[in-house]
Amino acid sequence: MEKTLREIAQLVDGELLGDYGDLVISGATNIADAGAGDITFAVAPHLDKAAQSDALAVLVASDVSDFAKPAIRVANPRLAFTALLKVFTPPVIVERGIHATAVVDPTALLGENVAVMAHAVIDAGACVGSNTVIYPGCYLGRDVVVGTDCLLHPNVTVLHQCRIGDRVVIHSGAVIGSDGFGFVTVGGKHEKVPQVGNVVLADDVEIGANTTLDRATTGSTVVGRGSKIDNLVHLAHNVVIGEDCFLVAQTGIAGSAKIGNHVTFAGQAGSAGHLTIGDNCVFAARSAPISDIPSGSFCAGFPARPHKEWLRSEAAVKRLPDTLRKLKDLEARLAALEERK
Repeated sequence: MEKTLREIAQLVDGELLGDYGDLVISGATNIADAGAGDITFAVAPHLDKAAQSDALAVLVASDVSDFAKPAIRVANPRLAFTALLKVFTPPVIVERGIHATAVVDPTALLGENVAVMAHAVIDAGACVGSNTVIYPGCYLGRDVVVGTDCLLHPNVTVLHQCRIGDRVVIHSGAVIGSDGFGFVTVGGKHEKVPQVGNVVLADDVEIGANTTLDRATTGSTVVGRGSKIDNLVHLAHNVVIGEDCFLVAQTGIAGSAKIGNHVTFAGQAGSAGHLTIGDNCVFAARSAPISDIPSGSFCAGFPARPHKEWLRSEAAVKRLPDTLRKLKDLEARLAALEERK
């Protein structure tokens, strides 16, 4: 596909810098990989790197008044670049229908324009909404509900009675509705507590590869509308994740934790169970709260504490060896003074 820079400016509601409207763009990619026919994007502090790259043109912020290459000024370069990726890399066309090797129970209900690919299994009472794509090797358990316009990548497992909203994307190897880790220990023996709840994913949720979401003991484990969960994340039973949250790779949330809206857990972060996290919180990588956290907090470390406090603590730890040397020197000088008395 090819488009002129003028056409691209119209697509992204941008403004051309200079008289370059007739330049032809054949692809969109990152700064490092951009070649002579490509457009990329750049924000500070990467503007100079983009200007020196092989890209033919660059998307820049609207406050950039001058640039060394042909450029389009836009309100949000990242968002505009996302739109161009969709233009130059259209989605894979999937043949609709039920593959001959798929197994669909007669009591399952499928909407219009659904794709069920090879060796997928849809169990009794399951319901799949229109325009949903189910890739090879997926399993939908009894009475599962999957909404419209969903995409389940290969080998996704959605176990019995779980509920998936509309426009949900679930990546390969994810397991939705595995048993929560519930046991009662008596006399050194572990008695399993039946996990009879389910998992509910609201609309526009995305679940990463090899992520596991445990079903509730009773009630529901919930992921709110628009939340995005990365690869290798684990949600324990009865966790509730609010709307528009980010849970980055290898995050773990212990049972019955309640996470507010617009909360971010960076890589390898986590949360103790049975606590409440307010809205608009951010937890730095490898941090973990062990008590309730108020809304609007930015925390780091273990146990998680305010980020500035954590920075001061880390700075003090780095100074500790020098402080110990000074302390030993003072002790030696004090001992010498005591001997002279």
